[in-house]
Amino acid sequence: MAADQGAHAQNGTLTIDGKAHTFPIRHGTAGPDVLDVGKLYGQAGIFTYDPGFTSTASCESKITYVDGDAGHLLYRGYPVEDLVARGDYLETCYLLLYGDLPTARQKADFDYRVTHHTMVHEQMVRFFQGFRRDSHPMAVMVGSVGALSAFYHDSTDIADPHQRMIASIRMIAKMPTIAAMAYKYTTGQPFVYPKNELDYAANFLRMCFSVPFEEYKVNPVLARAMDRILILHADNEQGASSSTVRLAGSSGANPFACIAAGVACLWGPAHGGANEAALKMLAEIGKPERIPAFIARAKDPDDPFRLLGFGHRVYKSYDPRARVMHGICREVLAEVGVADPLFEVAEELERAAMADEYFVEKKLFPNLDFYSGLTLRAMGFPPAMFTAVFSLARTAGWIAQWMEMISDPSQKIGRPRQLYTGATRRDYVPVAKRG
Repeated sequence: MAADQGAHAQNGTLTIDGKAHTFPIRHGTAGPDVLDVGKLYGQAGIFTYDPGFTSTASCESKITYVDGDAGHLLYRGYPVEDLVARGDYLETCYLLLYGDLPTARQKADFDYRVTHHTMVHEQMVRFFQGFRRDSHPMAVMVGSVGALSAFYHDSTDIADPHQRMIASIRMIAKMPTIAAMAYKYTTGQPFVYPKNELDYAANFLRMCFSVPFEEYKVNPVLARAMDRILILHADNEQGASSSTVRLAGSSGANPFACIAAGVACLWGPAHGGANEAALKMLAEIGKPERIPAFIARAKDPDDPFRLLGFGHRVYKSYDPRARVMHGICREVLAEVGVADPLFEVAEELERAAMADEYFVEKKLFPNLDFYSGLTLRAMGFPPAMFTAVFSLARTAGWIAQWMEMISDPSQKIGRPRQLYTGATRRDYVPVAKRG
């Protein structure tokens, strides 16, 4: 590809079979430039081929930016570390939705609207009873989130900005209740209704861990830890689940269906389920003295074992969220008074990997999932709930991505093309004549 600078715009030229085709180069406020090949097929009769979209920008967005080489994550321009240290989750939700941090008055209004929409329709209780008691919480969440459109059909008209905002508030407000109900249902305990006097994170913890007829007081240290965990997971640019929400939304599907699609995608072990997989790996290692053997296995090309919780598609430096999560994990363990031997294994494994040129050269640094499973387990969540908590947190990002996509007048229904390698046209042969 060659580039030429015009008076007002820069173009790139692709030469295919000796013929030059010119396309505009678009510039973002940060990150690499983008060659707009939207008209490539019309001009050259050829598609690009990019499995996994490793070099393809699927949309234009102003919400989240990841600088993978430098190890930075920005929500609307604000470093995630600053938001974790100085703000709270609902402030982050407002930022992702509206584009700016709220004033004190705006924040009070937003907090009120979310807090007073946390209840779900009482008929949802009977809906939950259709699941087996031993269902995975994520299976319950996929179904129940998608079912919200049947209960709140007064906010499914995506052409109405007012209804879109109502649906957005409802999703952010009700997701903790749904996640807690999924947890309670699979543990055989009665549902706990939200309390408006509690903040977002404290309300979620109470709905998960309180039981009838017993006094339950939310630990403020754990509530603050949960709030920060939610901020860290709120958005991460065009990850698989966010892209899924956008793709579902491009068809005009209602917002509840789109978020349910995001929940389903997040369930995968390569995405939201990675923290549970990392915890299982730490348990397999078991003791710090066994780490060298597992390091050797991870470096052996003939051994399928890999260090889970290390490396990332985008982050090619230390994931800033992992550093913050490490600190949160330490605080939670100290607060609950648990000396988790796997935390010692995790710290020693990180030290060993970061001192090994093999991992440094391959840019395999700890990611968010490495310490998050340990942290959530220390707070009392079973591994099956890890991804459900992730879904709760990521809802804010999904909603922001969906809202941005719906508001974009240039948005078209997503329709990727393919490199077809199947059979060409064949004649039908009657069954009696087939050999």
